[in-house]
Amino acid sequence: MDKLKILVVDDESRMRKLVKDFLVKQNYEVLEAGDGAEALDLFFETEGIALVILDVMMPRMDGWQTCREIRDYSKVPIIMLTAKSDERDELQGFDLGVDEYISKPFSPKILVARVEAILRRTSSRSADDILSAGGIELNKAAHLVTLDGVPLDLSFKEFELLAYFLEHEGIALSREKILNNVWNYDYFGDARTIDTHVKKLRSKMGNKGEYIKTIWGMGYKFEVAE
Repeated sequence: MDKLKILVVDDESRMRKLVKDFLVKQNYEVLEAGDGAEALDLFFETEGIALVILDVMMPRMDGWQTCREIRDYSKVPIIMLTAKSDERDELQGFDLGVDEYISKPFSPKILVARVEAILRRTSSRSADDILSAGGIELNKAAHLVTLDGVPLDLSFKEFELLAYFLEHEGIALSREKILNNVWNYDYFGDARTIDTHVKKLRSKMGNKGEYIKTIWGMGYKFEVAE
């Protein structure tokens, strides 16, 4: 079986080596780039890149612009690395379709665990795994969502969140339960992450966003009105 390819983009060679060594131990094939421009060249000339780990602060082209360029053509999962811990940076990352956001310094083991969690979910989808409710159809294998037959453009994490809601229609879900199942047990974020994604998901869903109901003091429930 071919190894999954991961593109690691960081202008610090020591950081790239650290991340690469941990990923190689888990049997991943790792490609390296020292800046955004080099990363884009590698990304578009290499088939089958399964995930991108992308630093923010880099010469020539920073991580934000690199992410925009990739997102114009691909929904490949992106994990953003940054030395900043400003909430505005994190929200900007989500706006650009970043799937995970990790501030430096971080534990390489935690980074690898998040990589594995994302790839486990993307690789375990079966071809006939289709969820539907209220005119929403979600095809896990094709990573495609339609609303009344019209395609809906979602980030990887928004897609996973909607899938989880559809799988648990009519069930009240706490923020903790959503974090544990959509962001995985090793995610050390807080409830604001969920609230931010729900807000964006509702907005993209238009009127159907009303199916995601807020349960004050607890979390959310996906429920299609009769």
